[in-house]
Amino acid sequence: MALLAGALAVQTLPALPAQWIDALVALAGIALIAGVPRLRWLGFFLLAAGWTMWRADLALSQRLPHVLEGADIVVSGRVHGLPRAQDDATRFEFDADSATQSGKPIAFAGRLRLAWYDTGSDAVPDIAPCSDWRLQVRLKRPRGGVNPGGFDFERYALEAGIVATGYVRESAENHEAGAALFCVDRLRARIGNAIDATLGDTSGAHLLRALAFGDQHAMNEREWAVARATGIPHLIAISGLHIALFASFGVLLVRVFWKLAPRLTLRWPAPLIEAVASLAFAVAYALIAGFGLPTRRALVMIAALLVASLARRARAPVHGLVLAVIALLAWNPACVLSAGFWLSFVGVAWLMFCLGGSNERRRWLRELVTAQGVASIGLLPLGIWFFGQSSLVGPIANLIAVPWICLFVLPLTVVASLLVLVFPALGVPLLQVSGWAMQGLWWLLEKMATWPGALWYFPEPSAWALALAMLGALWLLMPRGIPARALGAFLFLPLLWPARAALADGEFMAYMLDVGQGLSVVVRTRDHALVYDAGAKFPSGFDFGEATVVPALHALGIERIDRLIVSHGDNDHAGGAAAIVAAWPGMAVESGQPERLQIPAAQCLAGESWNWNGVAFRIVHPREPLSSIGNDRCCVLDVRSGMGELILDGDITKAVEAEVAAALAPAAPQLVLQVPHHGSKTSSSAEFIAALHPALGLISTGYLNRFHHPNPGVVTRYLDADVDLLDTAQTGFVKIRIAADAAPRVIEQGRVDRHPYWRED
Repeated sequence: MALLAGALAVQTLPALPAQWIDALVALAGIALIAGVPRLRWLGFFLLAAGWTMWRADLALSQRLPHVLEGADIVVSGRVHGLPRAQDDATRFEFDADSATQSGKPIAFAGRLRLAWYDTGSDAVPDIAPCSDWRLQVRLKRPRGGVNPGGFDFERYALEAGIVATGYVRESAENHEAGAALFCVDRLRARIGNAIDATLGDTSGAHLLRALAFGDQHAMNEREWAVARATGIPHLIAISGLHIALFASFGVLLVRVFWKLAPRLTLRWPAPLIEAVASLAFAVAYALIAGFGLPTRRALVMIAALLVASLARRARAPVHGLVLAVIALLAWNPACVLSAGFWLSFVGVAWLMFCLGGSNERRRWLRELVTAQGVASIGLLPLGIWFFGQSSLVGPIANLIAVPWICLFVLPLTVVASLLVLVFPALGVPLLQVSGWAMQGLWWLLEKMATWPGALWYFPEPSAWALALAMLGALWLLMPRGIPARALGAFLFLPLLWPARAALADGEFMAYMLDVGQGLSVVVRTRDHALVYDAGAKFPSGFDFGEATVVPALHALGIERIDRLIVSHGDNDHAGGAAAIVAAWPGMAVESGQPERLQIPAAQCLAGESWNWNGVAFRIVHPREPLSSIGNDRCCVLDVRSGMGELILDGDITKAVEAEVAAALAPAAPQLVLQVPHHGSKTSSSAEFIAALHPALGLISTGYLNRFHHPNPGVVTRYLDADVDLLDTAQTGFVKIRIAADAAPRVIEQGRVDRHPYWRED
């Protein structure tokens, strides 16, 4: 516990100390462990903290140097894992072992996340697993959006060892340089192709590839949505359940062998041979399942128990759990950043606490029901903390899915898939049976996912609310005889219904979300909410509306969206709109170019106005007749309260800025302006800035975007007019409060105010 606390404490630091401090902290810990028995716990805490800081500093120092961002460099290395061939590009991870720039070697190596785009003139070649390549690439340091409830890619990059992201450039330098003689990932690719060839492009094929072989990229967003709604992602991620199952097969095989030749137990002790076979089966399955982070965690835990058995030491399950945690902290202390680490180990600890100490013989169904109840209560706080959601039908779905998948679908799929490669006449029929079995279960799960309230979303919780909820779970799950156990449920209330600052009449909050090279702004009054633009959706399937805007709205505690305004039809503003409408059907939708949208929408027109809780909303552009074209058809929204005002103008250009400024006159003294067109040189004329004279300008851009927004000349123009600028590429999301009787106030800048040590500046 002291080691775990030391590693966890480091994750709260906004910056890492110098390496000599890391060494000093670790040495102090060793001294306390060796010389002061009463303070040994503190020694272990300091040792873990020093080790974690040193490893984190080492990992961050391996990231791409800033001077190489955006530069063309040539890297040599090997493809890692399974590449994903999509409509627009092939995406893959690449272990670079050397690099050059302008023909000169540079000190850079590590794991890269690359995309090779299909440009038409340069078709993407077939990229095989474990193949060696020499590639010309353009890279940047790991960087993701910073939003309420959003995925922290920079934290994930630290844990996964990713040192840069980027894309392959068209170049004569690009060529394959060979391949590894033996490669498990090549076998996994053959298995995946065999499943697709046998079952076709179906949900059954996608799920079998993910469930049995860790190829989670085979699943589409719809399938992931059903999995989340029914609480089965833990079955899709190769976890301890999978590894333990195949380890048990090893034990079963040896026991069958002993039955056939019992005299051999006199020569070789059965428990030791069972441990060897169990470990061999677990390692073999972990390899063909991709050996990902969840797989490695599960394998370490089981291996700790089996090695203890081989060493003839005590084999209590809690020892395996403790040894696994220690081993993982020694191997990669950044594992404490992973949701899977906590869900795996805390889940096992709850089951040990509630079920492991009882000698009562239970029927298997009762045992399964009890385990699901324990897991649902014990892991609810962590699920809300990491994902902001919880599946209410999950316990019921898992009662059906866990035995069906683990005892039938999973072993049958693995055996059938391997047989397809060597004996297709037997493997293909078995794989078809597995596909039918999975498709039948999936049909049921899809029905359950549509049940009312199947998936609940929760506002972003605080750390103290998480701590209280975990204490409440402990109280609820205490043994029989503990008085007033039901009172533990009240400790969940701050997590399930966190307090939210109320807005008074005439007040509104505006959030400019960090959606890269796009735009999305949320405006909230006391009882209403509006979304202006929805970010982009890409051919790869990544959707900012689904991945960023919807989770942010849930994290902010916004339960209803009254209106969605899509400024115009360009993808970087309209691409994510369908995801928002799907999450909140029935809202009013309008746009400056409704004919270009994939969803029904009304035409926004100047003169439309409404009032929410004392805050005035008004459309000021476009006007009839609709003579403007392209970006100049954008809906321009004016939100005003007393002396404060917010202008959302999409991508308008200089051609209509004078008309917009005239419609806004007189501007409020305290005006916040969404800088038009991401700070493009086609917008933000000096006359427009002078007419509005904003106090603050908000720019939504992507880090190192290919358009070079915001334009340096435009930035200078605003600064010369004494306008402060905030750019989401540097600030993350921006939260602003505007009241009728006070100047607009910037409440939070995501990247600045939420700045753990792994976050890029």
